[in-house]
Amino acid sequence: MEEPFAYERRAMEQGYAAVCGVDEAGRGPLAGPVCAAAVILPVDCSIPGLDDSKKLTEKKREHLFQVIQQEAQAYGVGWASVEEIDRYNILQATFLAMGRAVKAISFLADWAMVDGNRMPPLPIPGEAIVKGDGKSASIAAASILAKVSRDRLLRELDALYPQYGFAQHKGYGTKAHYHAIQQYGVLPVHRKTFLKNFLRE
Repeated sequence: MEEPFAYERRAMEQGYAAVCGVDEAGRGPLAGPVCAAAVILPVDCSIPGLDDSKKLTEKKREHLFQVIQQEAQAYGVGWASVEEIDRYNILQATFLAMGRAVKAISFLADWAMVDGNRMPPLPIPGEAIVKGDGKSASIAAASILAKVSRDRLLRELDALYPQYGFAQHKGYGTKAHYHAIQQYGVLPVHRKTFLKNFLRE
């Protein structure tokens, strides 16, 4: 990340006092909720190794999760359930989760920078930044909080449904996951709209 707080500083120059980064985890999986996080980092803080969560190992993400929670001025995590994903579609459910994450800190934040190319309806104004998790420290921090929070939940689901392998694939559509669905059936934690074609076959 060349200048990790460039976007934050630009927003502050426009008069915003508390800028939060927003990102999600779990848009693609066949199972489990989608998770979003919103993070306000002090622009003078330094978090070594901070990057887009997808570029980090699980161990590194877990370590940074703790550091971000210590360094952040505020952070919030929001979820949208499997039922909401099936009812509205994954994009709208992601927007719901993002809105909930921002609402958790909206009394502190006044500008949101959202990873992606579309702005969700949020309680505060903001901007969408394509590949923002590789450009902004706040968005990268949000990507890590969302990813680790969701991975932890999937490990809990793994304890409930050990034959499905959730701890390994985190709900994504791996060969082993599809095989388990064939063998043991669809669970309440599965996204039925994501499995329509597969179940038809």
